[in-house]
Amino acid sequence: MKNKQYEQIIVGAGFSGLCMGIKLKEADMNNFVILERRDHIGGTWYDNAYPGAACDVESHLYSFSFEPNPDWSRQFGPQQEILNYMDHCADRYELRPHIRHNTTITGAVYDEKKGLWTVSTESGETYTSRVLVTCTGGLSEPAFPDIKGLNSFGGKVFHSAKWDKKYNLKGKSVAVIGTGASAIQIVPAIVSQVKHLDLYQRTAPWILPKKDKAISAFRRTMYRYLPITRKLYRTRLYWRNELMAIGFIVNPAILRLGNQLGLMHLRRVVKDETLREKLTPHYTMGCKRILLSNDYYPAMQQPNLELITEGIKEINAKGIVTQDGTQHNADTIILATGFQAAEGVLRFDVRGKGGLDLNDAWSDGAEAYLGTSISGFPNMFIVVGPNTGLGHSSMLLMIEAQVRYIMQCMEIMKEKKTKAVDVKKEVEKEYNEELQVELARSVWQSGGCTSWYQTKSGKNVTLWPGFTFTFMRKTRHFEADKYDWS
Repeated sequence: MKNKQYEQIIVGAGFSGLCMGIKLKEADMNNFVILERRDHIGGTWYDNAYPGAACDVESHLYSFSFEPNPDWSRQFGPQQEILNYMDHCADRYELRPHIRHNTTITGAVYDEKKGLWTVSTESGETYTSRVLVTCTGGLSEPAFPDIKGLNSFGGKVFHSAKWDKKYNLKGKSVAVIGTGASAIQIVPAIVSQVKHLDLYQRTAPWILPKKDKAISAFRRTMYRYLPITRKLYRTRLYWRNELMAIGFIVNPAILRLGNQLGLMHLRRVVKDETLREKLTPHYTMGCKRILLSNDYYPAMQQPNLELITEGIKEINAKGIVTQDGTQHNADTIILATGFQAAEGVLRFDVRGKGGLDLNDAWSDGAEAYLGTSISGFPNMFIVVGPNTGLGHSSMLLMIEAQVRYIMQCMEIMKEKKTKAVDVKKEVEKEYNEELQVELARSVWQSGGCTSWYQTKSGKNVTLWPGFTFTFMRKTRHFEADKYDWS
């Protein structure tokens, strides 16, 4: 098939890809394409359409700073409303003509002589560009548990990120595996529909009340016609969330107060001592993702729900067998087992200078300079790359900072008519060594748990060990001397 040529190729049409496309258009760089494997934009907010899906960051902070939405209906946006906002952004900035849906990338190869990237797709089409920007995100590849006999189950099985909307759960005996961010939203939403629900818990999560409520028509009108009130509210949300980072990265001992708040919430809602003990976490709050919910603990006390804490031994045709030998029959198994966040940032093969395989470059865990540039892979940038994740605030803050940084680089490339720009190896190495030193002091490494933040070896390649304003400061000005130019 014919090769298609562009100045920039963007991979993924989630928040990162949309932001990158918007800023390219604003800079009058219109010869770009966004390759999206789904038939709709939205990324993780399109994939995760399970019952109860919603954001755990406040709506007025979980939106682009340059495209405010005064009409959020709730403090924390529901999935469909977030997807509607993304559709609005795509239309408002006329991105639709640039998006190629149902386009799954199989590989990307860099041509050193020409300074160009060639991207291959499942359909056989190829795309060539000077710049490659990957915006696939850390929550794009579902993690499937390695449980003996999973494929032998005779009923229905699906992952929470691949929810089967046509399947009716009413009257079914359902098994939910996992008690993370997805499960605490799914379980309360479906428990009243199903005949029986077995919830399999490996580690009890820390859960705090979710201060969620409808935003009144008066407040929405005020935000629309008095934008300063909305800006002040967003500023308040921003700094309140930033204060939480002190416990994560400055002094984890502060999180002991969070522990007490979590235990108070648990004791207030769950009266049964045996159940309460099962639901009590035994690690420092923040070591794993802190979850927000008002209806999870009440759901645990429904007569048709059983919390199972014995480990899973295997799955057979009829259901799940726990380590104590008990057979738990089920009609449906829902895998609420999260994503491959730490082990694989990119889902396709990438080869840089000299045929360098990205998997080899990342054999000790994913690394990038400012989570954005990888030495040996010129003209390639990652948005929401290694160590840019947050445990306390909105990822859109990090996305905008990275996109601004990349745009500065591309402006210089355009001005100098540069063929290739590649971050220096020693710069990347020094940056990541300092990063790991800072992470070692954080609650994520010292809190007494393992989490999806870490690789199997224990290296944290997911989270940013600082405040969002420190990352914004580091990415505010593109430092050309940190890169090799040709």
